[in-house]
Amino acid sequence: MLRRRTFVAGSAALLSVPARGQGRADVTCPAGRFKGDQVDGIARFRGIRYGRAERFRRAAAVPPSSDPIRATAFGPACPQRGKYRPQSEDCLFLNIWTPAADARSRLPVMVYVHGGAYANGSVTDPENDGALLAEKGVVLVTVNHRLNALGYLYLAPFDGRFADSGNNGQLDLILALQWVRTNIAAFGGDPARVTMFGQSGGGAKIVTLTAMPEARGLFHRAATMSGQQVAVTGAERSAARTRTYLAALRISPHDLSPLLAFPVERLLEALATRDPFEDSPVYMGPVFDRRNVTRHPFRPDAAPAAREIAWMLGGTRDETRAYFDPERMRTLGWNAVGTKIAAELPVKAPVEAVVAEYRRRFPAYSPADIFFAATSDGRSWRPMLEEAEALARAGRPAFVYQFDFPSPVEPARGAFHALDIPFVFGTLADSPAGTGAEARAISAAMQDRFVAFARTGTPNARGLQPWPAYRLRDRATMVFDRQSRVVRDPRSWQRRLFAPYPYTQPGT
Repeated sequence: MLRRRTFVAGSAALLSVPARGQGRADVTCPAGRFKGDQVDGIARFRGIRYGRAERFRRAAAVPPSSDPIRATAFGPACPQRGKYRPQSEDCLFLNIWTPAADARSRLPVMVYVHGGAYANGSVTDPENDGALLAEKGVVLVTVNHRLNALGYLYLAPFDGRFADSGNNGQLDLILALQWVRTNIAAFGGDPARVTMFGQSGGGAKIVTLTAMPEARGLFHRAATMSGQQVAVTGAERSAARTRTYLAALRISPHDLSPLLAFPVERLLEALATRDPFEDSPVYMGPVFDRRNVTRHPFRPDAAPAAREIAWMLGGTRDETRAYFDPERMRTLGWNAVGTKIAAELPVKAPVEAVVAEYRRRFPAYSPADIFFAATSDGRSWRPMLEEAEALARAGRPAFVYQFDFPSPVEPARGAFHALDIPFVFGTLADSPAGTGAEARAISAAMQDRFVAFARTGTPNARGLQPWPAYRLRDRATMVFDRQSRVVRDPRSWQRRLFAPYPYTQPGT
């Protein structure tokens, strides 16, 4: 581990206090002079604006400021139905934690994209605090961007003023990466070693960037945590969703001017309208518009840009236990489990055979246990395999992990979706991870692997157990648990069970 005082000693001219305690931090870069703060040797700069946008239009970079800019508080989250406050359409802000705000440091850069599908979320969540990860010797950046209709409503077929609207959220991330490329060296980062990592929707957004020519070369490694995007939504289906959404607002697609005048709250309310293709609220996500997204990321194969970067792909063992109340699921009976599994699977596998095979393999499982196992394997693990196997076939094997450690705080949910976030950030306190010795050891191990990956493009380093890349001959996978270990082809029979049935990306 790289210690805080090692870096601060080399950057004393830029940081205004000793290595320990609190104080001020000051960095000058091409974007301007930023005044942040410092806590225990980590300088942090919160609420740095990287762009500005009008509603439904592509964002633009902001000109450099001649006046010092105070960067000591987070910017707002994108408007959404969620817990994060404050919210504003003016939400294009990023945050930086660095142990060495000196251009000579050249530390690896890690850029985090939050989850919440394409609809909600914010990196202002305490679990995304970057101080403990930065302490390991990286410059940590977190990014907010436009979401839901504000970032992904496809208006291009109806009004040429909004040619980029279906992918504005993605273009925001590209703008943030361009800001990082230009300015991060002054904060101690190496613009030639940028790793993007993200959980759930954050991982999916990162994958989608590999199908966007403008993102090429802006990042060099990618780590996705339960977040995949094998394919994006076609333009025709996206346009149909837009018509449904506009109808809910009583707006004609021939005159979108009311859409620009409505209060944002009304735009959010309309998101509750039913999707024309799925039994869910209307879906908003990246669009295969052939302007910004020019192909599917991993269909029919790995995009050329995806083959140029290093990959770490992973997920949690019990993903879908995050989405359903375990107590209410206890009442699920054998007569209903197949139908409930079928509603969640993105593959058209015969559910009777699926249930029968899980009952044969796990005779002690209840209907709820089988539901969670089958949907975690077929819905959440399957798309990660699609990407890992495509990369392996392309000769660019990824490093694959599976997170098995069950929550000590919510044991009925097991190793559920998003549980790995506080382990990677080290923010175990006040999370379902708990702060016991086992959790702390797993967190340290995961941080070591992610930081090694950011440094070199491989999660291997001196003193760590060898972690082979995922190849079709053995499908090596690191399992993070009380006793972390490499397993060859975990969930092998589950993989074979679902493999004959083509995978359909949700939303597409």
